[in-house]
Amino acid sequence: MWINRVFVLLAASGMIFFQLAAEEVHQWRGKDRSGMYNETGLLKKWAESGPGLVWESSQIGNGYGSPVITGNNIFINGEIDSTSYLFALDLAGKELWKSKIGPEWMLNYPGARTTPSVSGDLVYVTTGLGKVGCFETRTGRQKWSVDMISDLHGRNNRFGLSESVVVEGNSLFCMPGGADTNVVALDRLTGKIRWICKGLGQIPSHCSPLLVKLPQRNILVTFSQNALLGIDIKDGKLLWSHKQESVGDVHVNTPLYENGYIYYISGDGNGSVKLKLSEDGSGITQVWTNRRSDNCMGGFVKLGDYIYVASYERRYYYSLDANRGVVTDSLKFDHGTVNSADGMLYFYNERGQVGLVKPDGPKMEIVSSFKVTRGTKAHFAHPVISNGIMYIRHGQSLLAYSIKQNSN
Repeated sequence: MWINRVFVLLAASGMIFFQLAAEEVHQWRGKDRSGMYNETGLLKKWAESGPGLVWESSQIGNGYGSPVITGNNIFINGEIDSTSYLFALDLAGKELWKSKIGPEWMLNYPGARTTPSVSGDLVYVTTGLGKVGCFETRTGRQKWSVDMISDLHGRNNRFGLSESVVVEGNSLFCMPGGADTNVVALDRLTGKIRWICKGLGQIPSHCSPLLVKLPQRNILVTFSQNALLGIDIKDGKLLWSHKQESVGDVHVNTPLYENGYIYYISGDGNGSVKLKLSEDGSGITQVWTNRRSDNCMGGFVKLGDYIYVASYERRYYYSLDANRGVVTDSLKFDHGTVNSADGMLYFYNERGQVGLVKPDGPKMEIVSSFKVTRGTKAHFAHPVISNGIMYIRHGQSLLAYSIKQNSN
């Protein structure tokens, strides 16, 4: 569906400068999977009706995963008639190709649930039933596929596998969740197994892993059913684990690493946790925990000494002192996702409301808001900001809003 063709052409041509100035988004929640987007020149206040809608692509299939954005393309996956497809669009929302991945999760919350990962001229994506596919970015031709359940003896969980895989060097890391094949490194060019980590033998949670790079080693940090794991990516050695007091398995949020500390926030009564990572990455020590500040799947961001996150049970957004672990402010805006760009926070709640929020250390202030009225089903997908455009996936629709200054 096209909205104001002249505006689309102007916006597309005007993106050239911003493509040179801003980072591309090649994976889940951007660089370091932190939800922080390196953008400048963005609006500090929106019109009452919200920012301008540049275009809508309404045939990407059902799903909750976010898009990734390269210099010329958008990649996103969606489910049509119980089959998962990977779609490639141009920056004006026009479909370039779509490729079949395999059967998709069709039980509770049916639809695609992961975000693709791009490395070089290849793009990787998974389905809720455990199929990992590798495709050429230019043509959509599949190079290889691996089934984490049948090929890697994995196990599914109660909401379908939701991991957006990590790619580093020539390796791809994924969690089949098997008792003996818990976390696996695959050759990203062939799909062959490079190493296997038994972890704690637990089923997968829903976490998209974090890669922590230290001088001594690189560590894959991810959740299994009720434990955070730290794995050396060189050989798959389990370095440490941090077990939950709760037995719940809904640990969706990617952890955050900064200046020697790992932060994670989860639901099921576990809340927020800060861990001190040893200098060589071989061990952890708990610094604080806060059960009040919990979140199932909306992510969190850290700006300076403060963490901003939605509380799932209480339906508020919180600011959290990262040094002391105490809540310093709350904002009534239901619960949902949070991202940051150009010094502002972007909230997107499960009622479809989008908020532009000014953070001021321990405080937060809503500057503008609007409601997403297009699209289908639940408002779960995390927005993505790239080249002055805010992309919001709502079910079968991908919506592109211009949030750069002087965009008209």
